[in-house]
Amino acid sequence: MNWEQLLSLKRQGDTSKRLRIEQDDTRLGFEVDYDRIVFSAAFRSLQDKTQVIPLSKTDFVHTRLTHSLEVSVVGRSLGRLVGKKIIEKYPHLKEVHGYHMNDFGAIVAAASLAHDIGNPPFGHSGEKAIGEYFSIGNGKQYKDQLAPKEWQDLIDFEGNANGFAVLCSSRPGVLGGVRLTYATLGAFMKYPKESLPKKPTKDIADKKYGFFQTDKKFFEDVAAELGMIPNKSGNDIGFERHPLAYLVEAADDICYTIIDFEDGINLGLVSEDFALEYLIKLVKDSIDTSKYKTLETKEDRISYLRALAIGSLINDAVKVFVENEEAILNGKFPFALTDKSKYKAQMDDIIKISVNNIYQSREVIEKEIVGYQIIQTLLDKFITAYDNKFNGKASNYDELILKMLPEKHHIEKENLYERLLHICHYISLLTDGNALELFNTINGKKGV
Repeated sequence: MNWEQLLSLKRQGDTSKRLRIEQDDTRLGFEVDYDRIVFSAAFRSLQDKTQVIPLSKTDFVHTRLTHSLEVSVVGRSLGRLVGKKIIEKYPHLKEVHGYHMNDFGAIVAAASLAHDIGNPPFGHSGEKAIGEYFSIGNGKQYKDQLAPKEWQDLIDFEGNANGFAVLCSSRPGVLGGVRLTYATLGAFMKYPKESLPKKPTKDIADKKYGFFQTDKKFFEDVAAELGMIPNKSGNDIGFERHPLAYLVEAADDICYTIIDFEDGINLGLVSEDFALEYLIKLVKDSIDTSKYKTLETKEDRISYLRALAIGSLINDAVKVFVENEEAILNGKFPFALTDKSKYKAQMDDIIKISVNNIYQSREVIEKEIVGYQIIQTLLDKFITAYDNKFNGKASNYDELILKMLPEKHHIEKENLYERLLHICHYISLLTDGNALELFNTINGKKGV
């Protein structure tokens, strides 16, 4: 792969080439990507979607929105620091093509901002609830009517693939969804493969999948434009990662490791003394002990250590990327950047505590159980009504259910797989609160 192609400013539907050297620096295409994501309805809905604690109303806890904003800030720093090194190594990128180090920051920031845009309500349990509706729930009746890859898309419903659909899927009058640059889409694509074969290698890029069968053609178009390296054979589609996808992943890894931990501390799920023991290991080279001793509140002490820890992890991730840049360009780096971090052991320790004390706390488990019930009920009602209408068998109740669909989702789909995916997509875009309200309405628990 080469950086000139990887930094493509092309957008879906373009008929002529966009050159960086001709861009207006006051309205740079990569920065437009960020703006378009911010103003999208799917991004706004993240303000009421779970990061760790479902349906939590406490001031301390991050939502998907605040998490995404924080990941974008870390991603921008990673991108700029890497961009500075890349421009120094390949000066023609600036001298001939007009690229700047801030372009790398803008691309990674935009992709990071969108990294959770396809995640369903109620955190990762939302993905599992959709998948299990099809694998062991009422949706299993459709298995024999679908191709293997279509079925796998549903039983392993994936927020990353759904995010690609949010960003790229056209509807009447709206070509290409949010219409981001291909460079930003490439950085967004952490898992550039389809759902089968499942985990064919231990390569980090094969861990999950990145697009539904409905988006396969456009995904291939993006990969071809960017010069991404194919790594599957026969009828299977997959590619080595866009290099900047490693930075998006690192930004997410850094934020959820440190900031979820911070949430747990502030919620009292992790004791401050216990937390300090682990955070100090990340910041021992940069901490100003005299300043730290002046901080009187737990919140200020943890905030100070969190900022230093994130700084340490950013600098380390940049070092790993730069040292392995040639291997990454050649598709020969099958790891996450944090896998090769000098702080990996410390990060693993923090994640282990978060799993035990936060992700598996009673509050989280109870609300995930509620989320399962809500999502699977909504899927069943809307899929049944949508499919019955297509087959001319809709009852009056089905018609009433379909009237609850927003106008933009009133689209006829001829193909069963597309009908099922359409409803999954609709449910996935609901906020936690919207999903709960709709569930209560359908179950007669909302006042008439």
